[in-house]
Amino acid sequence: MSVCPDSVTSVHHLGDGDDMHQQVLASFPLCQLTEEDLAQNPMFCRLLSSLSQHVDHTGLSLALRREQEKAEQELRVQRLGWLRSESLFQLLREMVQQHCVRKHHSSTSVDDDKFYETLERCLLVAQCARQLDPGSTVGQDQPQLLGLSAKHVLGQMPPEQDVRCMKPWLLVELEKRLKEKCLAILSYHQPDCENESEGLKSLKLSRLPETLENERKRAESLREKHQESAALLQRQTHCYLSELLSCVHLLQSIVLDHRLKAQKELDEKKVEYLDTKCQIIIRKIRVEMLELQLVTYTPDTIAAHRKMRDVLDRELGAAQVEKQSSQSMLSSFQMLGQDFEALVDEYTCLRHKIDNKSWALKEFSQHSH
Repeated sequence: MSVCPDSVTSVHHLGDGDDMHQQVLASFPLCQLTEEDLAQNPMFCRLLSSLSQHVDHTGLSLALRREQEKAEQELRVQRLGWLRSESLFQLLREMVQQHCVRKHHSSTSVDDDKFYETLERCLLVAQCARQLDPGSTVGQDQPQLLGLSAKHVLGQMPPEQDVRCMKPWLLVELEKRLKEKCLAILSYHQPDCENESEGLKSLKLSRLPETLENERKRAESLREKHQESAALLQRQTHCYLSELLSCVHLLQSIVLDHRLKAQKELDEKKVEYLDTKCQIIIRKIRVEMLELQLVTYTPDTIAAHRKMRDVLDRELGAAQVEKQSSQSMLSSFQMLGQDFEALVDEYTCLRHKIDNKSWALKEFSQHSH
């Protein structure tokens, strides 16, 4: 079976279009686009495809993205340095506070008091100097606080001999307390290592930064995959809802068509049923009328009605003959004209007088007796 070259070309282009659509949707996950939108606007799809080679998935250009990554790296380094100094400062303050608490609850040695007094004074001077130092990011013409500068505050440092004596002891205390903090973090991260040996704990502690970094990268990778999955799920949900809506419309049209056909057949059956029922009722009425006539009109009654009809027919014929003779007589009277009408009126008047006098005479005769 041979295949038409046009069909092969169209299938090839269709596949390329689908690949381009997927590439564009993957390159711009933040845009509310669907494959249907890209298929309806092929020129716009090509523009986005070419634009994806110059921008990242957030819409930034590649050059701006590199500058942003460089700035973020510098910010990360600065933040890490600040975090180290701030953590060390807070740890030293915590050491001083714990010594003050111990001093109020129990007796302490003179060396401890001297050590922590020197440390507290160094911390206070360093904190004031940091507040008074404008730094490189603040204008040098900023007015000084109370007319003081960092040099004035640094002059309040403890004696150099006390600072030299404090440093070895401070290193030992810092190492011990930092190790305690790290072990606490390790115990929180890996609760099962509580009963392990010190050597194994130290080994795990040395690998803890690498482990935490790997977990952070893994969390970021999972977050990116989750975002991609969410974008893919949104596109698939949109496509699914579109297909579902088209299926619902198709189902509605099918149901409506089927309902109309079924309604037509049902109406025809109903009309046939009503027509048959009407014919039955008409015939039943005729039967009832015939039965009523049979009960009402017996043979004797029918014979009497026939005789009565004959008599009435004869009387009707005689009345019609009399009517015709009266009409002919009236016509002959009408031919006489106005004089005859005057005589008729006079005759009618005399007739009324005679009737009245006859009635009066009759009444008088009855009362006289």
